[in-house]
Amino acid sequence: MSPKLLKTSAVALLMGSALPALADCPVKVGVLHSLSGTMAISETTLKDTMEMLVEQQNAKGGLLGCELEAVVVDPASDWPLFAEKARELLTVHNVDVIFGNWTSVSRKSVLPVIEELNGLLFYPVQYEGEESSKNVFYTGAAPNQQAIPATDYFLEELGVEKFALLGTDYVYPRTTNNILEAYLKDKGIAAEDIFVNYTPFGHSDWSKVVADVVALGADGKKVGVISTINGDANVGFYKELAAAGISADDIPVVAFSVGEEELSGLDTTNLVGHLAAWKTRMGEDRVTNDPMEAHYIGFNMWVNAATGAGTTDVDAVRTAMYGQEFPNLTGGTAVMLPNHHLSKPVLIGEIQEDGQFDIISQTEEVPGDAWTDFLPESAVLVSDWKDLGCGMYNTETKTCVQIKSNY
Repeated sequence: MSPKLLKTSAVALLMGSALPALADCPVKVGVLHSLSGTMAISETTLKDTMEMLVEQQNAKGGLLGCELEAVVVDPASDWPLFAEKARELLTVHNVDVIFGNWTSVSRKSVLPVIEELNGLLFYPVQYEGEESSKNVFYTGAAPNQQAIPATDYFLEELGVEKFALLGTDYVYPRTTNNILEAYLKDKGIAAEDIFVNYTPFGHSDWSKVVADVVALGADGKKVGVISTINGDANVGFYKELAAAGISADDIPVVAFSVGEEELSGLDTTNLVGHLAAWKTRMGEDRVTNDPMEAHYIGFNMWVNAATGAGTTDVDAVRTAMYGQEFPNLTGGTAVMLPNHHLSKPVLIGEIQEDGQFDIISQTEEVPGDAWTDFLPESAVLVSDWKDLGCGMYNTETKTCVQIKSNY
């Protein structure tokens, strides 16, 4: 080697030793969303959103001197496979963070893996609450940010007197409906005026369920449907509503898990006026749903937290996440709370003839609550990972309840 090359190499080594390595390059972002199976209709767009966000961040210069790489896996709407793919992301691909899951059963499948390996998961979908993990940031809506306000809208604005709670048969609809049943009874709705029904993932024959809902209003009382139906089962449900000639004036439906993807290909003429309690809009031309916005907010908060911490280390990033602020897509500001939930507004959108939504109701930012006030066993619990270091702090006994995840 020539003297000139020796000198150049020495300078390079000296410079390298003087600058600490802020992150291992590339910074790997795990994307854990179903690209096949019954949930692909909802989750594929979230995978696309994450790839777009990674590309945009790289165009800005990456993170901590490194380029970002999206590592995409397909858990295929198979709940045990979600856990396997999460383990693969953390142990084989060595990702720095994971953005993923849709259904609560998939999240609960992943949770023990994330906690065992001290990973970091950003979960973007509305969910049932009743959970708080130091390894998860819940950027979707908690029940007090979606289910309760939507029910209030039915009661106060539409005068609904009887409720059909229709859900896919898994933990999110069942827990949410338990909360709503307690809430409705507290509001004076009689037990016999609440109809609850669950159907499997991918359910397609909705004739009997729709007939039962119609029968609920045989006495002339106003009936409303609160839907926690997930995935492509929504297609069959809305087709049956249209076939039965049910309009929003007859029986309004508010859905927590339906967006443009689920409505695509449907004749929405008979669906005009039905509602979704999560719709928002990005920019002037591009329409997006709430989970997409949640990934947008969560990703940018993670980037800012890692930048502030000077590392992608999970423990350091977690500490830097508290109090992170980022503009949401409705003109307000999302704030990360010590309970790993966001303050965010409640939006209710009405289905239009073109299959899109028109926002008809919007609140100020509402702080997400991990533990509902409407179940006695949960009303005494608070989550505070910043100061108390506890996700289940009992305010009566002044103790931290430690329950190991084992779903």
